[in-house]
Amino acid sequence: MKLVQSGIEIHPTALVSKDALLGEGVSVGAFAIVEEGVVVGNGCRLSAHSIVKSGSVLGDNVFIDNFVVVGGLPQDFKFDARVKTGVRVGNNCQFREHVTVHRSTKAGENTEIGNLVFLMAGAHIAHDCKVHDHAVIANNVLLAGEVVIGTCAFLGGGAVIHQLVRIGDYVMMSGNSAMSKEVPPYLTVANRNTVYGLNLVGLKRRGFSAEEIADIKRCYKHVYLQSGVPARLAERALAEGVAVTERGRHFLEFFSGGRVKRFVTSRRQGGEDV
Repeated sequence: MKLVQSGIEIHPTALVSKDALLGEGVSVGAFAIVEEGVVVGNGCRLSAHSIVKSGSVLGDNVFIDNFVVVGGLPQDFKFDARVKTGVRVGNNCQFREHVTVHRSTKAGENTEIGNLVFLMAGAHIAHDCKVHDHAVIANNVLLAGEVVIGTCAFLGGGAVIHQLVRIGDYVMMSGNSAMSKEVPPYLTVANRNTVYGLNLVGLKRRGFSAEEIADIKRCYKHVYLQSGVPARLAERALAEGVAVTERGRHFLEFFSGGRVKRFVTSRRQGGEDV
């Protein structure tokens, strides 16, 4: 039996705080928990035994599967649980079984999940991560703290990402990869910090023009098909005006951002990047 109020379905065994805000058409399954201060957007579905903790805000049409925990405490010895932080989730996301998303460690800030993000079973999103729109994160992928995942990136099952690392837009990452260095946009990467070329199939599927793909190839060759430090090669390519489209410039400019300042290398470069 379910309790239905104003288009909201709440199973009688669910625990929903009176201080939580639920939008229209929300359903909350058996033994699910929605803590105080949580905001749940229109059309969200919270499955049996899922937990959405204080400080979490879900956009519209978010699906939370069984045993998912959104807004759990950061795994940081220095964190004071009394600090008000949270998780922000965009619209039309799917969190499959046993996904965990931890809240930020910084007062007033959030771990952020964009729109149309698909987190497959067992994925872990640590504190202060930012996962951008249309990203797909497969089963048992582990993101350490403050990782950034770019738009339309795909991370294969079992991949692990070191803290502070950025994964660029439209990246294709093989399953069981380990990335402790930053991955510029449009690349295919695998194993440990190794580039295997461009994600050309993905770029074409996403509607990149022939001119844009040609420009990305040209920029890629200047950085990854020459001997040298990728960041310095990218800086030189920018100065020489190698990129002629915004997509190409986006690839080269990636190397001047971030906090890690170490970038994946190709097999040809032999892993030397410092």
